[in-house]
Amino acid sequence: MPRTAWKLWIVMIGASATAFTQTTGAGYADALTPSLAAVAKTMHATIRRDLAESAQNMPADEYSFQPTPQVRTFAQLIGHVVNGNWYFCSQAKRERPPTTTNHEQLTDKAALVKALNDSLTYCDQAYSETTDANFTQTVRMQPGVGMGPANTVRGAILTFNTAHNNEHYGNIVLYMRLKGHVPPSTAREQQSQK
Repeated sequence: MPRTAWKLWIVMIGASATAFTQTTGAGYADALTPSLAAVAKTMHATIRRDLAESAQNMPADEYSFQPTPQVRTFAQLIGHVVNGNWYFCSQAKRERPPTTTNHEQLTDKAALVKALNDSLTYCDQAYSETTDANFTQTVRMQPGVGMGPANTVRGAILTFNTAHNNEHYGNIVLYMRLKGHVPPSTAREQQSQK
């Protein structure tokens, strides 16, 4: 097994051993209500914070970090999240994405942090405009990267966006731990236990 694979395996075992300190920041008692729109807003607020803090906290010289050749660099990972936010939130709003830039091609930390924050602010609008009345509003999604058009509802798109962001926050956590950094969600939990 190559040395990098062994390191990755060791970190994954170590991360699972400390998973009890890993939290999203929104416990189910705070996030779950009968209102699907309120749940979506709470979950977005939680992951948006984790993503923004992670992008800001990772040192600029580590944006080129790529654990193995088969996966994205940290910069590409942040760029992928940015692209997803612009796409999914624009679809929920029934608009064209405000930008056509492929943010996965950016390498500069400052540019990526700004793009991430801009995309999250745009998504804030999509979530804040979502109510229980329009949560099930029919939406015809336009084709995206590797995807054809789809018929769905506004709330499903926003739920998918939150799931997508959480999935990639999990990747970000691993990248940060491999570089010796404490992810923001864990740092907050550790701070609250002091």
